[in-house]
Amino acid sequence: MNAEYSVHMSAPNGPTAELYRRDCIEGMRSLLAPESIDVVVTSPPYNLGTGYLTYDDTVPRDDYLEWTRTWAKEVARVLAPKGSFFLNIGAKPSDPWVPLDVAFVMRGLFELQNVIHWVKSIAISQSDVGSRAPIDSDIAVGHYKPIRSNRFVNDCHEYIFHFTLSGDVPLDRLAVGVPYQDKSNIARWGEGGEGRADLRCRGNTWFIPYETIRRRADQRPHPATFPPRLPQMCIQLHGLAKCRRVLDPFLGLGNTAVACAGLGVSFVGFEIDEFYFAKSVERTRQAMQAAAGASAAGAPSP
Repeated sequence: MNAEYSVHMSAPNGPTAELYRRDCIEGMRSLLAPESIDVVVTSPPYNLGTGYLTYDDTVPRDDYLEWTRTWAKEVARVLAPKGSFFLNIGAKPSDPWVPLDVAFVMRGLFELQNVIHWVKSIAISQSDVGSRAPIDSDIAVGHYKPIRSNRFVNDCHEYIFHFTLSGDVPLDRLAVGVPYQDKSNIARWGEGGEGRADLRCRGNTWFIPYETIRRRADQRPHPATFPPRLPQMCIQLHGLAKCRRVLDPFLGLGNTAVACAGLGVSFVGFEIDEFYFAKSVERTRQAMQAAAGASAAGAPSP
């Protein structure tokens, strides 16, 4: 197990990754200069009793929200004036207030510019689609976690709150755009840009499934983590050309760092748990090596 407190990596083409095994509040205060971060993508503990190895996820709600405000103040301090802060947070059917309580804590520190719904599982009836999409039967795709209840429906989504300091940060909406289903809308709506004429804004519902796993301990050793595709899309939406450095205060298994390696963006992150930190170092190093290999082979960027 890697017991190092900090690991610094660099790629031949310039991007760096700085990973610190320490509390993010203290780490941001001592290591990050004001306005030094362009994009923050993170998913803090939800305080829903998740079984983390080190962190106690069962503190009183008022204490949890006060702690949330403390680390959020540091994020506000280090975020660039035109930066983006993407906060992923979920709930459980019996306690749906957590994301909304957390979002309210952010009020006064940030402007809530967008609310994105991360859809982890969705069911689509063929009869609802009709002839507009090539499916010939009902489909249900994505990560499905059933619950036994006669009061609640299964929870198949989480929030991604997009905060900014001013509320008017321009975004590269077509960087995560989707092709028009009805091509006649290309001329009608006129959203396409140079070289991207058949793309429209994806909107605020993002279907991002987990990879299928058979052995949780090996393939997903962290109890609450998002796929690398999620931070990748957040960074691209902000605008890759204006993203110099990304922060994840709650590193976990390093999926934001993995996304940054693939995008060629410098990264800094914090994690208090020794096991998760070691995993994040290993995965980030592998991702940076893979990105360097792809770059040398002339592979296109994500």
